[in-house]
Amino acid sequence: MREGRLNNMNKNCKVGFIGCGKMASAIIKGVISSGFIPKENLKGSEVNPEIAQNAQNRLGITVITDNKALAIDSDVIFVATKPNYVAQVLEEIKSELTPEKLIVSIAAGVSTSKIENIIGRNRVVRVMPNTPALVLEGMSGVCKGSFASNEDQEFVIELLSNIGKAISVTEEQMDIVTAISGSGPAFFYKVIEDMARAGEKLGLDYDKSLMLATQTAIGSAKMVTQRGETPVQTLIDNVATKGGCTFVGISVMNDENSEKLFYDVIEQTTKKASELGK
Repeated sequence: MREGRLNNMNKNCKVGFIGCGKMASAIIKGVISSGFIPKENLKGSEVNPEIAQNAQNRLGITVITDNKALAIDSDVIFVATKPNYVAQVLEEIKSELTPEKLIVSIAAGVSTSKIENIIGRNRVVRVMPNTPALVLEGMSGVCKGSFASNEDQEFVIELLSNIGKAISVTEEQMDIVTAISGSGPAFFYKVIEDMARAGEKLGLDYDKSLMLATQTAIGSAKMVTQRGETPVQTLIDNVATKGGCTFVGISVMNDENSEKLFYDVIEQTTKKASELGK
């Protein structure tokens, strides 16, 4: 796909979603609100008629019950089913795929090679999104298969930028992406909850403690994203003045080896993600 065609696809391509669950819905809503692709060019499919109707009412796009018909009518086809249904869906639609169509999979643990083994020499891009996409603050890792172009990958990254941020990675790095950003929200929820419960145990109302921890997490994350050339360690040092209360807290984290804790968390999660993909 040449750059000229990429630019044309932004405006005129038809994008179909096989599966209209939470993640697909977040992508659809983000694309609609941004105007990246015209609303009338978006379509979904759900095999259950009741679920399809509910999705159509919720999203304001046409949602049909025929995956093959959706594949025929779409230039870009998002496979947004649960991982254990991916092979079944691909077998169903593969006869309708042409070299001009782009397959985008958001199924966790399903490699591009597995998809290509089913559908052949077709263009495939794999995405690992995360749940903050539901509030348009998602973080997605994107890699391309053997037959997809750099422009295919760039198009998907641009599309996903409407629900947060997206970066290109290699297939081999996708398990690490899964651990950091795919599973990462739960890790941050755990940190926020633990801080809030600590405040509660020390005598502060839980709701107030939760608000303090949550807003501090939001503000701290924004400080990191806006740091420019300032290293993250400098941000820590700016708060943790030697001899002060923050310094004491950081010292406790260092004594407890929090760096090793989070390394182990990410390492074990990456290992599990790798096992799921086999």
